[in-house]
Amino acid sequence: MNKAFVKESENDDDDDLGPEAVKLPAGTKNYITTQGYQQLRDELAHLITVERPSIVQIVSWAASNGDRSENGDYLYGKKRLREIDRRMRFLTKRLEIAEVVDPAAQPNRDQVFFGATVVYSDKAGEEFRVTIVGVDEAEPLAGKISWISPVARALTKAREGDTVTLRTPAGIDELDILEVRYP
Repeated sequence: MNKAFVKESENDDDDDLGPEAVKLPAGTKNYITTQGYQQLRDELAHLITVERPSIVQIVSWAASNGDRSENGDYLYGKKRLREIDRRMRFLTKRLEIAEVVDPAAQPNRDQVFFGATVVYSDKAGEEFRVTIVGVDEAEPLAGKISWISPVARALTKAREGDTVTLRTPAGIDELDILEVRYP
């Protein structure tokens, strides 16, 4: 059989994951905040209604010019279409399995759970402010960490004033929780 008709990967989900995508731990839900869910939906809608149609138009125009083997617009357009389609499949799958959690509805506001903004200090006394969010909305440099990250797991279920242990490759660190807030 021609290799073009043979699926090389057994796991179709891996094909849709880009290098920036984080795999969810087996058996867990895709927790996400309401804002994160809306961002993913907006991105998917933009790809479907704006970006993909414009690339399709460019590819169509480039194909009508004749020789496709040396047509940069055609080749780049086809490549970009594959990237857009892959991202659309990924977003669709993530949205289908998303478990939207509203942090404002958290009843235990004195304890650290998904959606909490936590201020903590390490052994050196340096303070950090992080918000625990879903894997698809994490931005560590902006203080948004994934709920599956080691820091978030160490902080989860702790209360203001508690000291938790964080195991890192550099050794064990103790984190003092200074403040817990929810939106």
